[in-house]
Amino acid sequence: MVGDVRVLVVRAAGINCDEETVHAWRLAGARVDLVHINRLAREPGMLEDFQIVTIPGGFSYGDDIAAGVILAQRIVRDLLGPMRDLVERGGSLLGICNGFQVLVKAGLLPGGDVGTQAVTVTFNDSAKFEARWVRMEVCTDRCIYLKSGGSVELPVEHAEGKVIVADKSILERLHQGGHVAVRYVDQRGGYDTYPANPNGSIDGVAGLCDATGRVFGLMPHPDRHFQHTHHPQWTHRAPKGLPDGLAIFSNAVEHYRA
Repeated sequence: MVGDVRVLVVRAAGINCDEETVHAWRLAGARVDLVHINRLAREPGMLEDFQIVTIPGGFSYGDDIAAGVILAQRIVRDLLGPMRDLVERGGSLLGICNGFQVLVKAGLLPGGDVGTQAVTVTFNDSAKFEARWVRMEVCTDRCIYLKSGGSVELPVEHAEGKVIVADKSILERLHQGGHVAVRYVDQRGGYDTYPANPNGSIDGVAGLCDATGRVFGLMPHPDRHFQHTHHPQWTHRAPKGLPDGLAIFSNAVEHYRA
């Protein structure tokens, strides 16, 4: 039944992709509420009414200090426990672009035995804002937002999208633990060349998930590819299935309806 999956989209100062994210979730068949972080902090119990919480893209609090840091600290102070409880009872967290930065800096990604200070997201190698379409390979079969074995094409728009790790052992843990959800790749499958890898992320990491597969964050924007005509090559290829961005939202809705 349409609308039986409930999604909460978080709004805060500087977030500017909330309406697109709400629209994409509704197209996927979810029932969506847009809630300001101040209200959520006052009433954390409302999370019990939702299966999915989404932190959308933008520039929360102007990305002062560093991208996503202030909103991440707000979550750590007021909502970390309730958000972890949500996941423990089978719910999900999705972070898109700035939301991905927030989940990492709040310690909600990558999770597992990877330390909260061992992974972060920082300035692009190009030292400039990157806005382009990218191709990613799906690297996991556990994430509820992704179909294993495929590829996804979405746009990026960020200045601080480079995923870095403390040392090589952390990168090994990410791969061994199934935390690397998607990687930037070029047409030959390489993951370390610019502009296919738009920010210089180690091993081309474009998104991470936790051990449950229900906490997922990525730098590219699925909320900007919910129609086939959004893709720059749409006039040169016949549409097949759902647009890649909409499919990400729909996969999660299908998971909770199953």
